[in-house]
Amino acid sequence: MTVAAADPALPSLRLALDREEVKRHLKHRLPRLAGEGGIVRVRGIHVVRHKPGRRCLIEYDLRAERPGGDRKRARLLGKIRAGRFGNTDYELVDELWLRGLPVPEPIGTVPAFRMWLQRKVPGLPATDLLAGPDGVAVARRVAEAAREVHECGVQPRREHTPSDELRILAECLRRVAGGRPPLERRVRRLLTACERVGERLPSSPRRPIHRDFYADQVIVHGDRLHLVDFDLFCAGDPALDAGNFVGHVTEQALRLHGDPAALAAVESGFEDHFCELAGERVRFAVRAYAGLTLARHVYLSTFVPSRGGLTEALLALAEQRVASLDG
Repeated sequence: MTVAAADPALPSLRLALDREEVKRHLKHRLPRLAGEGGIVRVRGIHVVRHKPGRRCLIEYDLRAERPGGDRKRARLLGKIRAGRFGNTDYELVDELWLRGLPVPEPIGTVPAFRMWLQRKVPGLPATDLLAGPDGVAVARRVAEAAREVHECGVQPRREHTPSDELRILAECLRRVAGGRPPLERRVRRLLTACERVGERLPSSPRRPIHRDFYADQVIVHGDRLHLVDFDLFCAGDPALDAGNFVGHVTEQALRLHGDPAALAAVESGFEDHFCELAGERVRFAVRAYAGLTLARHVYLSTFVPSRGGLTEALLALAEQRVASLDG
C-alpha cells in the first residue's frame, strides 16, 4: 500500500490499490479484455502518477484468460479523479475509439473504485522526440491527429470560450503579480496585452477540442500515434489546441535547451501543417493562443519545482511574443 491510498479526497483509492480487492473486482468484470465468461488475473499494481486531492493513475499488470484457454498479458491504466465516478470519462473515450480516433482502447469501469480503465499503449511521449531528427515529421503527424479530434463529430457536454481562456489566464497572472512584488508591474502589463490580443481573436465555429493538447498527451510508437487525457474535452476553438501545442514546444525549448528558438522548425512544421488542414485563416488565432500559453507558463513556473528558475525568462519571452501580436 502506498501513501496515495490515504488521500482523503480520493476515498476509493485505498480499494484500487488493495491486491485482494482488485482481484475480486476485476476477475469477471472485464469482458472487453477477457471475453464473456473469461477471467482476469492480477500480476502487479503500481501508482504511475498521483496528484494529491485531485487524481491518480494506476497501472495494472494483468493476465486475461479467455474461454477456450487463450491467455494474454495486458497492462491497463486505471484513472481516478476527485468527485468523479469514471463513467462519463469512459463513455467519452469509448465513443472516440469507436469512431476510429487514435486513442487507447477503453476497457471498462470499476464502480467500487470510482475508476475507469484504458489499455496502456507502447511508445514515447512526443515531447521526447521533438528535438530528434524526426521532430518536424512527428509534429506534422500530431497536427493531423489534432484535426481528427476537431472533426470527430462527438458532441461535448461543455463549452470553452475565449473569454473563459482569458479569465483563467487572468487568475493565474494575478497570483504571480501578488506573489512576486518585483515583477508585479510587468505581469500586470502582460495581462493587459493578453486581453487586447484576446479581443482580436476571430470568431470561430465551436468544435470538439482536447483543451489540454501538448506533446506529453501524444504517445508515439513507430508509425502510430495515440492521444490521451481527454479530461478537459469540450466545444471550443480548434486553434486553442494548436496554439497550446506550439506554446508548450517553445517552453520546452527554453527549459531544456536554453533557447526558445531551439525547436522553431518543429513549431513551424506543426503550425504550417495545421493551417494547411484547417485553413490559413486560423494562423493568427494559433499564434495568439500560443502567446497566451506562454503567459500561462509564467504562472506554472512559480510552483513547478523543475521550472522555478525560468519565471523571469518566461516573462520576458511572453512579453515579446504577445507584443508581436498586439498590433
